[in-house]
Amino acid sequence: MGILYDARKVKAYEGLLAVGKAVGFEEEWCDRLWAEIVLSEGLYEELVYYLENHSLAEKVKCCGYSLIDLYVWQMNRYNVIGDWGKNTADCNKERMVLKAFYDMALMQKDPEGFIKKLTEGRGMDK
Repeated sequence: MGILYDARKVKAYEGLLAVGKAVGFEEEWCDRLWAEIVLSEGLYEELVYYLENHSLAEKVKCCGYSLIDLYVWQMNRYNVIGDWGKNTADCNKERMVLKAFYDMALMQKDPEGFIKKLTEGRGMDK
């Protein structure tokens, strides 16, 4: 009985760690994201594509939502929290992409709960 070693996954994990650390995520957060990504072949392929091309392939969808939809949602939340109404230079877009991956993993586990988060209003800030 031999050990199966997939160098592509090791390289993808190292790439995720490098991006995560560069944008200020702790290794533990990256490990949690990785644990979710390896459970979804689509998310894994999308991550590899992102690491190689610095853009999203747009192949993964859940209930009609894509990673770009979740990225835009992250961006809007950032703008509301910062009360800027637009992206500023300190808006870390790579950080938001990683958060979009994490959100997609959560959405795949609980679509109804996550869609509720996506669609609930922001009160006076809307």
